[in-house]
Amino acid sequence: MAAVAPAAEGVPGRGPPGEVIHLNVGGKRFSTSRQTLTWIPDSFFSSLLSGRISTLKDETGAIFIDRDPTVFAPILNFLRTKELDPRGVHGSSLLHEAQFYGLTPLVRRLQLREELDRSSCGNVLFNGYLPPPVFPVKRRNRHSMVGPQQAGGRPAPVRRSNTMPPNLGNAGLLGRMLDEKAPPSPSGLPEEPGMVRLVCGHHNWIAVAYTQFLVCYRLKEASGWQLVFSSPRLDWPIERLALTARVLGGALGEHDKMVAAATGNEILLWALQAEGGGSEIGVFHLGVTVEALFFVGNQLIATSHTGRIGVWNAVTKHWQVQEVQPITSYDAAGSFLLLGCNNGSIYYLDVQKFPLRMKDNDLLVCELYRDPAEDGVTALSVYLTPKTSDSGNWIEIAYGTSSGGVRVIVQHPETVGSGPQLFQTFTVHRSPVTKIMLSEKHLISVCADNNHVRTWSVTRFRGMISTQPGSTPLASFKILALESADGHGGCSAGNDIGPYGERDDQQVFIQKVVPSASQLFVRLSSTGQRVCSVRSVDGSPTTAFTVLECEGSRRLGSRPRRYLLTGQANGSLAMWDLTTAMDGLGQAPAGGLTEEELMEQLEQCELAPLASSRGSLPSPSPRTSLTSLHSASSNPSLSGRRGSPSPPQAEARRRGGGSFVERCQELVRSGPEPRRPPTPAPRPSAGLGAPLTPPKVKLNETSF
Repeated sequence: MAAVAPAAEGVPGRGPPGEVIHLNVGGKRFSTSRQTLTWIPDSFFSSLLSGRISTLKDETGAIFIDRDPTVFAPILNFLRTKELDPRGVHGSSLLHEAQFYGLTPLVRRLQLREELDRSSCGNVLFNGYLPPPVFPVKRRNRHSMVGPQQAGGRPAPVRRSNTMPPNLGNAGLLGRMLDEKAPPSPSGLPEEPGMVRLVCGHHNWIAVAYTQFLVCYRLKEASGWQLVFSSPRLDWPIERLALTARVLGGALGEHDKMVAAATGNEILLWALQAEGGGSEIGVFHLGVTVEALFFVGNQLIATSHTGRIGVWNAVTKHWQVQEVQPITSYDAAGSFLLLGCNNGSIYYLDVQKFPLRMKDNDLLVCELYRDPAEDGVTALSVYLTPKTSDSGNWIEIAYGTSSGGVRVIVQHPETVGSGPQLFQTFTVHRSPVTKIMLSEKHLISVCADNNHVRTWSVTRFRGMISTQPGSTPLASFKILALESADGHGGCSAGNDIGPYGERDDQQVFIQKVVPSASQLFVRLSSTGQRVCSVRSVDGSPTTAFTVLECEGSRRLGSRPRRYLLTGQANGSLAMWDLTTAMDGLGQAPAGGLTEEELMEQLEQCELAPLASSRGSLPSPSPRTSLTSLHSASSNPSLSGRRGSPSPPQAEARRRGGGSFVERCQELVRSGPEPRRPPTPAPRPSAGLGAPLTPPKVKLNETSF
């Protein structure tokens, strides 16, 4: 013991290799020799024992190190024996601690161990990879209307111009970095030129929107996905994207495929050619912010929560704007477009018919149903059953309200004149319903309270919904999906959780836990069971995703396939085979994320307290963002500039209450050192938006 005292008193400076060093790591004592701790040069311990790092001692004179003692035990054992024995410690935690202590040999061994479980070629579900396209030439002339378009009556003129043909020869090259900074978005926040903001698909076509341009790909049976269209560089960031790839009997001839992009109140529409290229149809103005953009057949529809709807007819080449009640939800089935409004009414129009009255040139917008309590219709879903008679279909409509109610109404073919009848009512939500889906077998609703999902099984008789035994409760679960309000986690419209899929098949939710996540979880919308999880093959964060129902090929035995499309922060696009994942459904872990997986995802961000009152409810809109977030840094890592400052420390968190988020915050604060997954090192590249280390982002709890 006489040798121990000098070791404890005079640790700083040089000492004999056999000197005994006493350590207090997180309250647990360890004893070892100076030689054991210092055989790796330039490590934390060699700096500590040489006096380059100041020491803190406990009451017994042992050096105090405020780290996790559970993880320190295998690290000390490695220093003693040069052999790795994790002893049940998570690999990412061990790697993080080894990096903190500066133990280079151990760090290399742990990184190699993790690389054995990961591949740049993905797993068995990985189906394809499209590199970032070539950035288009700057478009200097802004296409815009001279004067406002007319809101009714005669069709307003539009300017036409040819677009740049696609650069098919350079389709496989990385896009070059911008020499000019992209203009700010309408919110005043900077945009990322190389980040995938939106992805949408239709049949065998894909449209991918970047900040200032979009590209379209077509799937060819023999050669795979081919770039067939690239738009010019636009003067504003794209916020909405729509694509139609099949217009049966379209009046545009060979231009029967169209893509549209919108931001603010302006909409650009292009006609696409199957073999490559396209032409601009026109530029249209809604007059207010476009909050939903989609096709119904060959009609382009744009809506806003203010109650304004715009319709472009491909046959008449007419752009018509109409005022209705403030719109809070919408859905389309067949040629019918239904609009849910804040006054409790559901309006419909048949876009297959000529949408104007002969007398006053007004859109044929008719009220279909009014909620008994006149609550705002915040979510809408229409299901058309197979025809049961010559007089039409049995139309079923499920809708959610601002008070949390879920109602199902039905329209009999024989009673078309009397309107839909109320069929069933559920009052299981206490927050506004943000999503609803009525399919062949299930009724699914999602409310604004932490993305709470309730599902029911639907009983049918001869294809029609039946009251015997009626809809029965099936599952209750939550989808944790935090979203960045500063736009650097991707466009909010490109991170919709779903549900995705055909209504006569199993549908899925896509769960992206934090904005900078590179991993997505696919879960059944009916039960919440996990189908699979996919991780970015190049390590870059996923900024947009969607599900594509792709047609089967002409080959014998071929069947339609379902793909998950993920757009990355570096501009690439990855494809994952969900059909194969659904076939092996029983092999995935039951339920959603495990507690360990959830904490691993949450450790990539910093949860911040609510800025507003907890009792306030989000206002329903056709697109409801899941969670607001504060910007973590004035120079986010996704901006493409190296050397960005690290994010500031998290704000003081409020205590009290028992919400799920607060419990997660408490776990992060009170638990041992957080387990942080290794961050892939940035790879130098001349490409556009090379993957960089994402910073932590402060999250503001509003909903999941």
